[in-house]
Amino acid sequence: MKSIGFEEIRRHFAHSQSAYIVEFPESPLSVGEVAVKEIWEIKFNKGFLREISPTDCVKDRLCAYYFWNDLQALEQEVMVFKQNKFNVEEIERW
Repeated sequence: MKSIGFEEIRRHFAHSQSAYIVEFPESPLSVGEVAVKEIWEIKFNKGFLREISPTDCVKDRLCAYYFWNDLQALEQEVMVFKQNKFNVEEIERW
């Protein structure tokens, strides 16, 4: 990452010409100490983007809000909630 201009900031990598950060989470990937079971793949011409499901994303953002009082995470959770299908029963069970 450093060879292409990214700077390491704790667990993240940032680039001065990008609004986005890159994170390489520790393994096994988990949300609220529960292992993530479903990884989605989006195919692009240059490769794949792997992401967690909207259900796990909602859980992750709720964790950030609950444990660190991260209001931005709560706003992100609402955006994901409004724009995606997810498993409400799984979130309630969790």
